[in-house]
Amino acid sequence: MVDRFQAMATFVRVVETGSFSAAARQLNVGQPAVSKTIAQLESRLQVSLLLRTTHGLSPTEAGLRFYERAKAAIQEADEAELAARGAGAGLTGCLRVSAATTFARLHIVPLLPRFLAQHPELEIDVILDDRIIDLVAEGIDVSLRMGELADSSAIARKLATGGRSVLATPDYLARAGQPNSPADLGAHEAVIYSQLPNVWSFTRDGAAASVSVRGRVRVSAAEGLRAAVLANMGLTIASDWMFAPELASGTVQRVLKDWELPPLDLWAVFPAGRMASAKAREFATFVERAMTPPYSQQA
Repeated sequence: MVDRFQAMATFVRVVETGSFSAAARQLNVGQPAVSKTIAQLESRLQVSLLLRTTHGLSPTEAGLRFYERAKAAIQEADEAELAARGAGAGLTGCLRVSAATTFARLHIVPLLPRFLAQHPELEIDVILDDRIIDLVAEGIDVSLRMGELADSSAIARKLATGGRSVLATPDYLARAGQPNSPADLGAHEAVIYSQLPNVWSFTRDGAAASVSVRGRVRVSAAEGLRAAVLANMGLTIASDWMFAPELASGTVQRVLKDWELPPLDLWAVFPAGRMASAKAREFATFVERAMTPPYSQQA
């Protein structure tokens, strides 16, 4: 028999994912184990908690009431355990973090050994995806996102602000020439990131300038953008975070340094509809401290 707390946690995960199989994947158990846990829970409570249809699962009226109470109880237990263990004690359980692939590879994954050393009983699942994913459906505790947040109702906390630059390799600039103004970019090959507009806007001393760029290469992911630029295929606009190692080594260079581009904000985004867990808040604070200057302004 599964203990009550584990049964509550399993039920919450089933409701939030909408299926036994999705909940099982997030809990790292087999689907039969999840089904059995829910059946035992319903038997003990003597009430039906879920409506099972061909379209999935949804909570009954009783199930919805139980879900809200169970979710709150889990969150309070998490907070109570952390308080009882003391401010310096480590976190436990599994933390699920999502982030853009390139940013995480360069700036988050290398930090994980230090965070895990501080919390030896904690496990971390890192979900890498350049797309915006459903935090509740994927069971994400905290997502690291950059730029403007599409969802105005998102529960978010700004962690850092980084610069953006026009970047190119010395070999490309030697071949194509050095642009001296935004208008010069129209004559250059641009590597275009398909998730952003191909109109680049600059400011300098209160004056604004915009230019529509063209390029024969368009990529849908940041890793492709990096690869194309490093292959001397053109210049691009990117966050300094994306090319931090190459800026430090001189493999890529900033151009139009006198012109400013809008900065890029890094956010910790938490699932809507529930209080951020202690693990998620602690990780967000850890990243915030790691990304503050001079780290975010390296190179």
